[in-house]
Amino acid sequence: MQTESPLLVILVAAYCLGSISFAIVVSWLLRLPDPRSYGSKNPGATNVLRTGRRAAAVLTLAGDAGKGWLAVWLASFFTAEIALAGLAAFLGHVYPVFHRFQGGKGVATAAGVLFGLDWRIGLGTVITWIVIAACLRYSSLAALVAALFAPFATALLLGWQSAMVVSVMSALLFWRHKANIARLLAGTEPRLGEKKPTPSDPSAASP
Repeated sequence: MQTESPLLVILVAAYCLGSISFAIVVSWLLRLPDPRSYGSKNPGATNVLRTGRRAAAVLTLAGDAGKGWLAVWLASFFTAEIALAGLAAFLGHVYPVFHRFQGGKGVATAAGVLFGLDWRIGLGTVITWIVIAACLRYSSLAALVAALFAPFATALLLGWQSAMVVSVMSALLFWRHKANIARLLAGTEPRLGEKKPTPSDPSAASP
């Protein structure tokens, strides 16, 4: 049962939750290098995986996705505008107040938000990512195709209002992947399974 609460308070709380960077937190707890100092310098699970610590990458992925889901679930007790709460959490991940507004690309957090909105949307988006990634072996391209799928699935299941909010999230995902898009067009984007620079590699500065 929902109770009346100021929407602004809910959105700020969701944004602050989203601002917790699990790539940074997990790396600090496991005494790994700061993910912003190597590889793509992106604080996300893919970059953490470049340390060779799969457990750290899995924890990062689970944490970033979990906070997106949690923001939507908690908001559902206080407001019907759960899609906006999910967007706020996503913005927190991408532009975290705790880390000088320099965050990750938001793929995992967006997935968590979609699962929070409707598990069918989340599952469909994840399956889309898996199919594209398995067939073409480009993680970034899979994320972009999944980002295109999500608003249409949301419109079908939840209506156009929620789909508009998800569209904003998808547009930001495209913006955050602009360097990947450029590499895809140039044919220089690394495929899944290809060797990535490690934190000890002097060439690790390249994304």
